[in-house]
Amino acid sequence: MLKPDTNPTPWFARILRAAAFIAALAIIATAAAPRALAAITAAGEPPELRELLVRLQRHYQETQSFSAKFNETITRPGASPLHRSGTLSWLRPGRIRFDYAAPQPETVVSDGRTLYDYDPGLNQVIETPLKDAIKAQAAAALLLGAGNLERDFSAMRSENSTNDKLTHVVLTPKGGGPRIEIGVDRSTSNIVTLTITDALGNRTEFHFLDIQLNIALAPANFIFNVPDGADVVTSGAGP
Repeated sequence: MLKPDTNPTPWFARILRAAAFIAALAIIATAAAPRALAAITAAGEPPELRELLVRLQRHYQETQSFSAKFNETITRPGASPLHRSGTLSWLRPGRIRFDYAAPQPETVVSDGRTLYDYDPGLNQVIETPLKDAIKAQAAAALLLGAGNLERDFSAMRSENSTNDKLTHVVLTPKGGGPRIEIGVDRSTSNIVTLTITDALGNRTEFHFLDIQLNIALAPANFIFNVPDGADVVTSGAGP
């Protein structure tokens, strides 16, 4: 059964969640030159930040695939935090898969063109063209290679004080939109934490564990087949 989705909030929230890590990778792995990476840093920023961004760019340009475990925390004003966990895999270009564990199982798959979000409890699939994400937010635009670092983002060291021994960098869309903060392990250049915060104060935080780079991943893992009897809800930003 095909149903139209007239409320943009559910699909946009799913785009943000499913695209969160890969969008950050796209920011680093885009084909921009080191000069462009340096240009997005604020005036007076220490050269260490520019050097870190250049290293990250090089690191993820050399990454063709990865897998990781993750812990996710979603925090909304006035609501209790929601904690979830699962596994993540990514294969260039633009293919990603999240498998959320019980007690709230969920599967989010992108084949590079379409994002599928399957909730087995509801037996429902939300299907969203990834091109619609380009219209909605700069980070997801970079996911598909349609963004521009120098034009769209500024970067600075985070002012948050943490004890996780990571280097935290804030990436802010110049045209407005959710702020992204990444926590980088300087010894490996891996992105270990990622937080997206929107204008309403909603936060989606990821912590990645057991990161494995450039491993063999079957393309078939990123093909989604709608389960028998599942409702399919189509959504998008419209023309």
